[in-house]
Amino acid sequence: MSEILFYHLSEHTLERALPGLLEKCLEREWKVVVQLGSEKRRDSLDTHLWAYRDDSFLPHAAEGSLPKDDDVADQPIWLTTAADNPNQANVRFMVDGAEPPDLSSYTRAIYMFDGHDNDAVAQARLRWKAEKQAGHQITYWQQNINGGWEKKA
Repeated sequence: MSEILFYHLSEHTLERALPGLLEKCLEREWKVVVQLGSEKRRDSLDTHLWAYRDDSFLPHAAEGSLPKDDDVADQPIWLTTAADNPNQANVRFMVDGAEPPDLSSYTRAIYMFDGHDNDAVAQARLRWKAEKQAGHQITYWQQNINGGWEKKA
C-alpha cells in the first residue's frame, strides 16, 4: 500500500507551495509525476517551474514539450493530465481535481487542494474516504500562517 498525503492549501497558492515539495522529492532522488486537471493548468505550471525562483529551476518536462529524441523516462518530474507514469515515478501529485490512477505502485501519493474552493474540499473528502477504504496509510497536512505544513491527522 502507498502512503497517501493530503495537503490543504490555505495560505499559499499551488504555484508557491508545490516547488518546495518537489525539491524535497528530488533531494530523496525520487522521480515525480504531477497530474493536473487541465492542459491549461499543466502548461502554466510548466512555465512556472522554470522560473519560480531567481536562483533555481526544477528540471522537468510536460506532455508535448519534449523533442522526439528525448526520453521521457529520464525526466525527474513529469507534468501530465493523464494517468500515465512514463518516467517510472515513485511519487504522484494530484492537483486541480485530477482523477488518480491506481496508486498502489507509488511510494507516496499526494493530493493538493485549495481550501478556499468548496468543490475542491468536497472532492478531497471523497478521495480521503476512497483511499482509506482501499487500505492506504493516510495523513492530512494543513498550511500554517507562514505557509509551512502541520500534520493534523
